Amino acid sequence: MTLATTRVSFPGGAVTGESTVLAVHPFGDGRFGVVTAETPFHPLDHTWPDQPADTGTLTVAGRELAVLDCLTGAVGPEGGELLVGGDIPVRRGDEAWSWLVLHVLAEDPGAVVGEPVALAVDAERRLAVSAAHTGCHLLALALNEALAPRWRKDPGRNDAFGHPDFDSLAMASSVMDTEASTDTYRLGKSLRKKGFTVDAVEELPALAEALPALTEAVNRRLAGWVAADAPVRIEVPGPELTARRSWHCELPQGSATIACGGSHLHRLGQLSALETELTLAEDGSELVAVTRPKRA
Repeated sequence: MTLATTRVSFPGGAVTGESTVLAVHPFGDGRFGVVTAETPFHPLDHTWPDQPADTGTLTVAGRELAVLDCLTGAVGPEGGELLVGGDIPVRRGDEAWSWLVLHVLAEDPGAVVGEPVALAVDAERRLAVSAAHTGCHLLALALNEALAPRWRKDPGRNDAFGHPDFDSLAMASSVMDTEASTDTYRLGKSLRKKGFTVDAVEELPALAEALPALTEAVNRRLAGWVAADAPVRIEVPGPELTARRSWHCELPQGSATIACGGSHLHRLGQLSALETELTLAEDGSELVAVTRPKRA
């Protein structure tokens, strides 16, 4: 099998599209993955599965078929077998591989290769997930700012506003759904060696004692950004699934940029509120931020 990398339109906010069916992949469990030349669907990223896959419908050969999931597939440099998700042995973007979006169906679509297809994403679900993803990036910037005084030295990685990038340095996992984003940060020896302080030192209280004030500071910053109705855009160097995209938001403090392969809101005014809840593990080893957007 030799297929060109799928071209995607979800970074610009598209939820519908038309294309041609290139292949149908049987999973062996009664499900089938349909590969198209172009798609508005966002697939689950096998390397960093933070944003869940889009769902929706494919209409082909006079049938409307439910898309229950959307996965990343890949074909190696020598062609041959199509690998999916965790079976892919390389990171997304390896230029020697073809990278494909598989629209997962619960039924056999039949002999549809070469047929035109109409694709439609569940737009309401996409919008909810996009709000959570935008909130996740804003949380990262606000948390970096609030935790900046807890660094004893420059860790060598700063965010767009010059604050030590706690979010990327401590990140263990990030997951979005239609209600919230949940970010888990590891506060282990590695982070402390880079200069982050968890215990009480000089004028700083221990992180556990400071958590209520930190939460208040983060939420105050988030509220100000939402009120500013800052524009959001995704910079897209090309239509390929593997293109290295980035999130941009013109906040009052300046332009913020974060590498991102997901979908987002177009303006922060699409939110009426954005709040996070910070909790610290009893042994102090993890900090969890659950950030909930409310749409206007």
